[in-house]
Amino acid sequence: LGIDNIIFISLVAGRVPKENQKRARLGGLTIALVMRILLLLSIAWIIGLTKPVLTIADFELSWRDIILIAGGIFLLVKSTLEIHHKVEGQNENPEHGGKSKTLSFTNAIIQIVLLDLVFSFDSILTAVGLTDEIILMIIAVVIAIIVMMIFAKPVGEFVNNHPTIQILALSFLILIGVMLIVEGAHYHVPKGYIYFAVFFSLAIEMLNMRYRKKNTNA
Repeated sequence: LGIDNIIFISLVAGRVPKENQKRARLGGLTIALVMRILLLLSIAWIIGLTKPVLTIADFELSWRDIILIAGGIFLLVKSTLEIHHKVEGQNENPEHGGKSKTLSFTNAIIQIVLLDLVFSFDSILTAVGLTDEIILMIIAVVIAIIVMMIFAKPVGEFVNNHPTIQILALSFLILIGVMLIVEGAHYHVPKGYIYFAVFFSLAIEMLNMRYRKKNTNA
C-alpha cells in the first residue's frame, strides 16, 4: 500500500463525471485486487520476470525493469501534461465559464488498473521473497485494497477542492515516475526520502492554506 497509489487514483477519479467517480474508484480497485491475486498465484511466472531478456552494452534488462521503466515514463508524461493543462490550459472553473476536461469511465478504469499493477509489482516481488505463504500475501493484498477504497474518496475530495494541493500531488507523482525509471535502471532509491520531501512540502502548504484562510477572515 502506498500513498502514491491513493493519490493517483484520486486524481484520475476526479477527472471522471461526478456521478461515475465512486464507480471508477471501486471498479478500478476491484479489478486491481483480482489481478494482484492472480499475480500472487503465478509466483513462478513473476519470478521469471526478473531474469534478463535484453542486454545493451553490458546493461541487462528484465521484464520487471521494462515494466517499471514504462510505468515510470507513463506517470512522468501524464503528470507533466496534467500540470501543464492546469497551469496553461483552459479555465476549468464552471463559475467562470470554464469547462472541465473529463475522462471516460472506461479510460479511468484502465489507468487505475495499469498504474496499480506497476505500483504493486515490486511489492509483490518483495512479498514473495519474505514469505512462502500465499494465503498471507493474499490477505495482505485484500487489506491494502480495502484501505485504499476507504481513503481514496476523502483524499480525492481534499485534493480536488484545493488547486495548490493538486499541483503538489502531481509533482509527487512526477517524483514517483522518476523513481520507477531509476529502479528499472537498477538503482535503488529508498522511498522514505521521497515521502519525507512530500510530507514536508504538504506540511508547509497546509500552513500556507491556514495563513491564507486567516487573512481572508480577518
